[in-house]
Amino acid sequence: MWRIGMTGSIATGKSTVLKAFADLGVPVFSADEAVAELYAGEAVAPVEAQFPGVTRNGAIDRAALSQKLAADPSGFKRLEAVVHPLVRARIARFMDEAEAAGHELAVVEVPLLFESGYDYGFDAIAVTWVDEAIQRQRALARPGMTVEKLDTILARQLPQAEKKARATYLFDTSMPIARTVEMVAALVAAIKARGPSR
Repeated sequence: MWRIGMTGSIATGKSTVLKAFADLGVPVFSADEAVAELYAGEAVAPVEAQFPGVTRNGAIDRAALSQKLAADPSGFKRLEAVVHPLVRARIARFMDEAEAAGHELAVVEVPLLFESGYDYGFDAIAVTWVDEAIQRQRALARPGMTVEKLDTILARQLPQAEKKARATYLFDTSMPIARTVEMVAALVAAIKARGPSR
């Protein structure tokens, strides 16, 4: 089975591309969605222990956590030490289950794939990208986003040019969504025609 990792900076169309894979019947996994589930489950106690006062109604309040991290950016390392191993375990389980089910490929979206330095054993890397002016416009249109918050996020992410240089496949999402969907379909067809990766 082909194991494809997908990444890209904020507001570069990762969710759109992941949905295009899913719509073609490809098993997909979103690290962001896994984190959201963990923040309502097994990560609550260890995160609360590191950042007292961020729990609301039995789940991690992401806004409260963001405020603590903005006040003390060194907290990102402590947070990642708690959350990343839990996400990685879910990713490994997802890929094993997809392979056991006989799928020819599976796609895992990891926003900080390169930044984490962790080797997930992917056969190829897909990177979403977009012109930086469009990226800022998209990101700042999100609820609760500010210029300061966006700049903090971008400071923790590798520049887009560096991500593109490491990519196996590139998706420029500044084009109409229909074009992105066509590119994903062409890639899936090419991978299936190539046969198993291992």
